[in-house]
Amino acid sequence: MPQQRSPLKVHPTLPTQDRFQLHFEDNRLLAALLGEFDSHLVMIEDKLGIEAVAHGNVVMLDGPTGACEVARDVLEGLYSRLEAGGQVSAGDVDGALRHARAGRRAKEAAQAPATSKAPSKDRPGEIATRKRVITARTPAQSAYINALQNCDLVFGTGPAGTGKTYLAVAHAAALLERGETERLILSRPAVEAGERLGFLPGDMREKVDPYLRPLYDALYDVLPPERVQRGMETGVIEIAPLAFMRGRTLSHSVVILDEAQNTTTMQMKMFLTRLGEGSKMIVTGDPSQIDLPPGQTSGLAEATSVLDGVEGIDHIAFTNQDVVRSELAARIVEAYNKAR
Repeated sequence: MPQQRSPLKVHPTLPTQDRFQLHFEDNRLLAALLGEFDSHLVMIEDKLGIEAVAHGNVVMLDGPTGACEVARDVLEGLYSRLEAGGQVSAGDVDGALRHARAGRRAKEAAQAPATSKAPSKDRPGEIATRKRVITARTPAQSAYINALQNCDLVFGTGPAGTGKTYLAVAHAAALLERGETERLILSRPAVEAGERLGFLPGDMREKVDPYLRPLYDALYDVLPPERVQRGMETGVIEIAPLAFMRGRTLSHSVVILDEAQNTTTMQMKMFLTRLGEGSKMIVTGDPSQIDLPPGQTSGLAEATSVLDGVEGIDHIAFTNQDVVRSELAARIVEAYNKAR
C-alpha cells in the first residue's frame, strides 16, 4: 500500500503568495510604462521581490500579496499619468515605489489596534512649471512640497542628493511663472565659508557664479533658458551673496538661501529678518557638511531649534533614505553616517 503524503503545512509567518493579472488597453502607453527592454518592470521586481512578466497587454504579478498589491498600485498609477499626457522615467518608477510602500505602511499602522489613523502617503506631491512637471520621489519630498505650498518659511535639511535645493528652485520658478511672486532671489554664504571672493578675478557676478552653479542648474532645468536670462537682466531673478543682504527688506519675493549650514548665528538671524510683506523664504542645507571654523555654531542648526513650532514655519528633515541622485550616492551617505 503506497504511503499517503501528509498535507502541506503553511508556516504562519510566511507572507501569503498571490497572483495578479493587470490589463492595459493602450499598447503604446504600456510600452512607455514598462520601459526599454522592460527595465521599469525589472526595477519593480528587484525592489519588491516579486516576479513580473508582460504578455501583450497583460502584466502578470506573482509573489507575496502585499508586494504584488504595491506593484499593482504603482503600475496603475503610472499608467494613469501616461494617459494624462505625462511621462514616466526610471526615477518616477522609483519614486512611485517609495510612496506606495510608505502608503501601505501607513495603512497597516492605521489598522493596528490602539493606533490613531495615519495619513496616507502614497500620493506624490507635484510642482508644475511651463517646461515640465516635477513629481516627488519620496514621502519626505511630498511633505516638503506641501510645506513649500503652505508655509512662508521652510527649512529643508539633509544630505546631498535629496532634492531639497532643486525642489525649492522649482517651486519658486512655478510661483514666478504664475505671477504669484514678483522676484526670485538666490543666495549662498560663499564669502564666509572659507573662500574670499576678493581674490577671484572678475566683477561680483563672475566671482559669485561658481558658488551658485547648483541653483543655476536647477533654474535652467525648470525654466526656458531665455526666461532665465531675461529674468537676470531685468532683476526679476537676482543673485545676491548673503553678505549683501544686510539692511534690505525683501517684499513680494521668493528668497532661497542654499548651503545655509555655513551661516553663522548672526548671519542667519540677519537673513531671516529680511522677510518682507508677501514673501516666502526657503532655507536649505546639510548639517553634516559644515565648513565653519571649529567651535563656531551653525546658524542653520540654531534656527531650526529656536524656531521649532512657530506658526507659519515648517522644517522637513531629509535622511539618507531620501537620496534620489543614485543608489550609490545613498550608500555613500549611509557609509559616512555609520563611520561617525
